[in-house]
Formats: sequence, C-alpha cells, structure tokens
Amino acid sequence: MAPFRPGDLEEGDVVFEEDIIRNPYNLKSWLRYIEHKQSRKAPRPAINLIYERALKELPGSYKLWYAYLKRRRLHAKTKVITDPEYVKVNNAFERCLVFLSKMPRIWLDYGQFLVDQAMVTRVRHTLDRALRSLPLTQHDRVWPLYMKFIRAHDIPETGIRIYRRYLKLFPENGEDYVDYLKSINRLDLAAQKLADLLNQENFKSKHGKSHYQMWRDLCTLMSENPDKMKDMKVEAIIRCGLDRFSCEIGSMWCSLAQYQSRSGWFERARDVYEEAMSKVTTARDFGQVFDAYAHFEETVIEGKMSATSDGEVDEEDEIDVELWMARFENLMERRPLLLNSVLLRQNPHNVHEWHKRVSLFEGKPKEIINTYAEAVRTVDPKQAAGKLHTLWVAFAKFYESNKQLDEARSIFKMAVQVAFRNVEDLAAVWCEYAEMEIRAEQYDKARQVMREATAMPKERAAYHDSSAPVQNRVFRSLKLWSMHCDLEESLGTFQTTKAVYNRILELGIASPQIVLNFALFLEESNYFEDAFTVYERGVGMFKWPNVYDIWNTYLTKFLERYEGRKLERARDLFEQCVEGCPDKFAKNIYLLFAKMEEEHGMARHAMAVYERATSAVLPNEQFEMFNIYIQRAAAIFGVTHTRQIYEKAIEVLPDDATRDMCVRFAQLERKLGEIDRARAVFMHASQLADPRLHPDFWKHWQEFEVAHGNEDTYRELLRIKRSVQAQYNTAVNYMSAQMLAASGQTAQAPESSGGGGGDTMKAVEAKAMAVAEQAKAEVAAKSKLLFVRSSDKEMADEVAREDNPDEIVLGEDDDEEDEQNAAQKPALVELAQQPVPSEVFGKLAPKEDDET
Repeated sequence: MAPFRPGDLEEGDVVFEEDIIRNPYNLKSWLRYIEHKQSRKAPRPAINLIYERALKELPGSYKLWYAYLKRRRLHAKTKVITDPEYVKVNNAFERCLVFLSKMPRIWLDYGQFLVDQAMVTRVRHTLDRALRSLPLTQHDRVWPLYMKFIRAHDIPETGIRIYRRYLKLFPENGEDYVDYLKSINRLDLAAQKLADLLNQENFKSKHGKSHYQMWRDLCTLMSENPDKMKDMKVEAIIRCGLDRFSCEIGSMWCSLAQYQSRSGWFERARDVYEEAMSKVTTARDFGQVFDAYAHFEETVIEGKMSATSDGEVDEEDEIDVELWMARFENLMERRPLLLNSVLLRQNPHNVHEWHKRVSLFEGKPKEIINTYAEAVRTVDPKQAAGKLHTLWVAFAKFYESNKQLDEARSIFKMAVQVAFRNVEDLAAVWCEYAEMEIRAEQYDKARQVMREATAMPKERAAYHDSSAPVQNRVFRSLKLWSMHCDLEESLGTFQTTKAVYNRILELGIASPQIVLNFALFLEESNYFEDAFTVYERGVGMFKWPNVYDIWNTYLTKFLERYEGRKLERARDLFEQCVEGCPDKFAKNIYLLFAKMEEEHGMARHAMAVYERATSAVLPNEQFEMFNIYIQRAAAIFGVTHTRQIYEKAIEVLPDDATRDMCVRFAQLERKLGEIDRARAVFMHASQLADPRLHPDFWKHWQEFEVAHGNEDTYRELLRIKRSVQAQYNTAVNYMSAQMLAASGQTAQAPESSGGGGGDTMKAVEAKAMAVAEQAKAEVAAKSKLLFVRSSDKEMADEVAREDNPDEIVLGEDDDEEDEQNAAQKPALVELAQQPVPSEVFGKLAPKEDDET
C-alpha cells in the first residue's frame, strides 16, 4: 500500500487531518474521517490508507479491525480466489490476530474466509490455533464451523480424529459422529460407537430416539454389512438386545438371521428363525419373523434352482432342492400351530386357545392326548381365561369317542377334584359325567354318579362362600339336583324321586319351577293332597312376584280337582293369595276367584270379588276390570243393577276413562228410555271433555240431542260447550298477554317522569297479580249458568262470535220471538233448575238444597 503524502489531500480533508494530528488516539476522530471519505466516495486505496494509519495508532481497536477486514473481504470476494488480493486480506487477518487473538468473531471470519478459498490445510491449522487461543467457554462457537468444514471435504482420517476431539467436549453429539462414519463408509467404527452409546445408561438421543430404536438401528447396521464388522461380535450383541427387550423384538431376530444368511451360513439362519418363532410372545413379532423366514426359504430355493438350471445337475443337488422345498411346505403347514403356540406363550391360561390347538391336531390322537394333558396341567383354575371345565370334559369325551370309557371315567374322577373357580363349573363336570354314563347305557352308574355329586360333604359351606373349596359347596347346586330329579323320574322309583325332591326343599335351594315339577309329579302319581302340600310349602318359601306361578297353578289345580266340594277351603286359599298380592298380578287372581264364586258359590259373593278387584288392579287395568264387572252384573242381575257400578267407576277412574264410562252410562240410560238421566250424565261428563281435544264426546252428545232433544236442549248443549271451552282456555296465555300490555304501559311512565327502576318492577308485579285475580273471577263467573239480556242482542251476538265462531246459527224468526218473550224479564237472571229425583243419579245426586 502506497505511503501517505500531503499532496494527496483533497479539499475538506484538512479539518479531519488537523483533528487526528491533535488527537491521534481518539477513535471517533478516525471514524469521522473515514465516514467523510466514504461519503465523498473517495477511492478505495485512500480509504484503506486511512484505516492503516488509524490501526497504526490504535492497533488494539476491535471496531477498526472488524470494519477494515470486512471492507477488505467484500472487495476480495469480487475477484477470483487466485487473485493476490486474497493473500493481502489473509495477511491483514494475521496482523489483526497478533493483537486480537481472544476475539472469536475475528477467528470465525478468518476461518470462513479460508474455507471459501478451499485452503484445507490452512483452515485446519487456523481453527486449531483458534481453539488454542480462545478459552474453553468459547469453543462452542468454533466447533460448528470446524464440523461443517470436515463434512464438506473428503478427508476421512482427519475427520475421524477431529470428531474424537469434538466428542470429548460435546459427548451428546455422538449420533452425529455415527452418521459421519456411515457417510465415509467406516461402518465398523459406526457400529462400535453406537454400541458405546447404548452402554451409557445416562445417554439421551438428541434426535428423540429411544434405546429400543437405537438397538434396532445397530442390529440393522450389523446385519446388512457383515463383511465390514471385523472387530464386532455381532451375534452376541444382538442376543444381548434380545435379552434386554421382551416385546417388539421380531426385527432383532430377523436382523440376526439376516446376518447369518448374508454371511453364507444358511443352516444357522434357519436355526435362528426356528428359535425366534419358539420364543416370540406377540402375534406382531411372529408375523415379522414368519414372513422373513418364508422369504428366506423362497430366496434360497430360487437361488439353488437357478444354479442347477445353468449347468449339469447331479443327484445331490436335486436332493438338496427337494429338501429345501419340503422344508418350505412344512413351514407353511405349521403356521397355524406356530401362531397358536405364540398366543399360548402370551397367556398360557387361555382355554379357548387350547381348544383351538387341539383342533389343529385333528387326526393325530397321540398329539391330541398330549395337548389335553399339557393343557390341564398348565391352566391355573384361578387365572383361567374361559371355562376350564370344558377342557376336562372335552378330554374325557375324546376317550369316550374312541370307546375307552375307563380312561374317560378316570379323567372325570380327576376333574371333580380340581379346585374350580365357580361351583357351576364343578356341577357341569358332574353332569357331563352322568350324561356319559347315560350315553353308554350305564343307567345305574349314572344314578350313582349323581348320588355322589349331591352327597353331603364332611365340611359344609355356603354356596357363595368363595373362601371354601367348590367341593364343599357343590351339594347346593340346583343344576345337579335338577338333573338328579330328572334321572330319578326317568329311571328310579316313586320313593327315590320323592326323596330327592324333598331333599331339595329341605336344603332351601328349590326354585318355583322345581316346586311345580314336584307337584306335577305327585299329581301324575295320583297323590293330590301331597301335591297340594308341596304347593303350600312352595308359597311359604317364596315371595311375590316369584310365588305368582305357584299360586296360579295351585288355585287352578285345586279348582279342577274339587270344583265346589271344598268351597270354604278354596275361599281361604284365595283370600290368602290376594292378601299380599301386588296390583300387577291381581287381575288374573281376582278373575279366577270371581269365576269360582259364579260357578260354585253365590252371585253376590262374585260381585263382591269383582268390586274388590276394581281397586286392587293396576290403574291402567281398572277400566277393563270395571267393564268386566258391569258385563257380569248385567248378565246376572240385569242392566239396572249396573247403575251403581257406573257411578263408582265415574268416581274412581281418571278423567279419560271417566269420560268413556259416562258415554257408556248415557247409552245405557238411553236404551232404558231414561232420556233425562242420560242428558244429566252427559252434562256431568262435559266438564271433563275439552272440545278441542275430545270432539268425539261432543259428537255423541250432539247425536243424542238430535235424536231425543229439542231446540232448548240443543241450545243448552251449545251453551255448555262454550262454557267448557272457556274453562279450558289456557289462562297462562291470557294472563301473559295482559301482563305484557300492562308492563308496556308502566314502562313508558317512568321514562316520561324519570322514575326509578325498582318502582317500575313493583308496579308490574302488582298489575300482574291484579290481572291474575281478575282472570280467576272471570273463569268462575263463566262456570255459572247465566243468560244475557235479550235487549242487548248485538252485544250477545258479538260475545257468541268471540266465544265460538263455529256456533250453529238458528233461525232469525225464533230469535225475534225469544227477544219479545224475554223483553219483560230482568236484565240478568240465573237459570232455574227443576228438582230431579235422587234415585236417577244414585251416588251422583247433588247434595246441596234444591232451589225453587
């Protein structure tokens, strides 16, 4: 660079020169001078000369050196790397590092500048100098550039050495070293380093890999490159991984077998596959191993067949090919059995899988027997998944199917000594034992088996006492006793069968069906009183609703047997039955009771039973029961006797049923010619029939009035219909509309007067209460029978149109005549009522005094 001469100064530089002469060690003076020259776009050498002069005075200024080197680098990058300018910049960096060797930024810029020049050796030396000069705490800024430089150039030996130095400071980046070794094809070192990482208990992958994934990567690396693994004990390492992990190890087994096959040891590979299939415990691992095994067999067979097809084939080669093909076919045939073995290793107490294994040995008796024997030895009764007793039963039936009854009996005798989890399992074994003897036509032995099964043990226990063995509880099994009863009924005597049934009742384990079967057995043997005694014991053992079938059968059989000969006893039985009978079952019992009284007793007693039944049955059955009561009363005493029943039904039944009952009552009175009584019934029921919801009722009444009434009665019908319509109008909607209107008016008042919100709400509430009271008063007034003055015709017509727009308009002449007749009457009068004899209504007669 040319030296500074005063003649090189430009206009305006004198001020800055004087400033730096006065203050040569002032950094800001030099920076102002440089900034001035840059703003005047001075030549590059002139600006560089000022930087050199400044650095001569201030050689330790990081700010000057950084700006100067950056300027020189940018200028050099515009030229080729062989230009001398690069050498000058490198020398500038070296001069800078003499004074600023502790500045990592200068080292990084210098290193990156050398990397761009592709000066490999100088880069390595420079970065090594940087690591020696900088403190250890700043090495993490240098190493990323160093690693990037190593991976960018093919210098494997140097790279390995540098990586080893790097890992001493950053051991967590061991996976990057493994990837680098793979990239330079040093797979043996990569495997060793990966194995070292796996041996470190505290190592955590920065890529998020688990130990299992790293083990799998190691196995894959070794198995795919067996010729590169010179110092690695591959088989020992893979087996160490197999011992460490218990699930998802199928890929490791495949890696071990692949290592053997790639090494040319095909027989050892086959042994590895066979060992794997005998040790894996999941269906997924088995699927991986089996597929790899099958692919290996196919590959070997294809290779041998292609080798024999190329040249001459001798007898040994043919035998070898046939042997491999036979092995492959055997492998395909064994797949279901091998899979079953895997599932049994996963859960040896799975009863279903043991049955499936037996079915796989179909046609091989020896293997079936061995499988059953292994199954009953292996499965723990307390841990069994499924019903263990089915294994014992199937084992015995296998011997039975092969005509070996003695061996089958031995199996059953061992089975009944097993500590099953449930009593029913042991009971099922005893029953199967007896059924086998029956199939062999050994009936006495079958009965003997059931006697042994139901014999009283020395140590008795409750049926549900899980702490006691099932052998001490099985004597209470109803399943065993039921089969014992069936055997005795079919093969035994009357006394033995009766003794078995009595024993069941004594133990208190009988079901209602057992009681019925016992009684039926006695009836078939013509022991009727004994059968009735059994029924009595049955009804004493059970409560409702379980006792319903016993009572129903008992009462039916008793009536069939004695009919009306023991009437008092039958009545006592019925009374005892209905005493605690729920309303759900009362209907049939009362109907049977009444039928007995009708056929064998007294009619009034039958009516009394029907009357009791109407209040004893379910509410939804009361209407039907009243109909039956009315029908029977009409058949026995005549239709006039049914009036009292109708009256009671109208009092008791709900509204819907009462309305239908009133229609029937009115039809009855109509048939009897009691038109006024029928009309009174319609008037009573009209209060329960909303015209909008029950138009059928009003249709019946209209038909009745058309057939038997006149104009006045029809008018009365229409008036009552309007009154009922008003009663059933929804008062809530009416009051809601009034409240909304009232609230709208009161809300406007505070706005105009500026009143508070609390007074407004009180006013609304008070108005709502007043409207509600007014609505109640109007509804009560409408319920009375009132007339409107005939002189106010227009008002009456308007009210009629509002109440019922569908009203039938009668003739105008009649209206005028009514107006003339009513002109002299008071403005508003109550309707006079003519007294009606109370006998017409019975209990429905009004209790208030007659008006005159």
